[in-house]
Amino acid sequence: MNKIDNVLYTGKTRTTGGRDGAAHSDDGRLDIKLSPPGSHGAGTNPEQLFAAGWSACFIGAMGRAAKDRNLSLPAGTAVDAEVDLGTGGDGFLLQARLKVSLPGLPADTAQDLVDAAHQICPYSKMSRGNIDVAISLA
Repeated sequence: MNKIDNVLYTGKTRTTGGRDGAAHSDDGRLDIKLSPPGSHGAGTNPEQLFAAGWSACFIGAMGRAAKDRNLSLPAGTAVDAEVDLGTGGDGFLLQARLKVSLPGLPADTAQDLVDAAHQICPYSKMSRGNIDVAISLA
């Protein structure tokens, strides 16, 4: 297991009530209600939060990869993330799909950035070998 040598940021939250509760950050910027997936509750769920966090991080990683190649990410860069909650032999499991849109870039350049980002992104590193992941170009 890799260990952090230099902490850059620590996100701090307090969650109460589990999937039918609320989550708040220590700085007050996050204040959300939680609801189980598929329910009629007013809140979001951990799978949506994971999808949002991973897709945002992945775009940042693509930006880093682009900079390393003296490129810029095109306007309209986006990642559509889907995170499934399901069951399998080990009980509850997650799986994910990221569909990356890099409009105007040649397919080989776009694929190179996606491949590099998947190696850079901490969410990708966390999921690698732990859940089924599919990453594709839009």
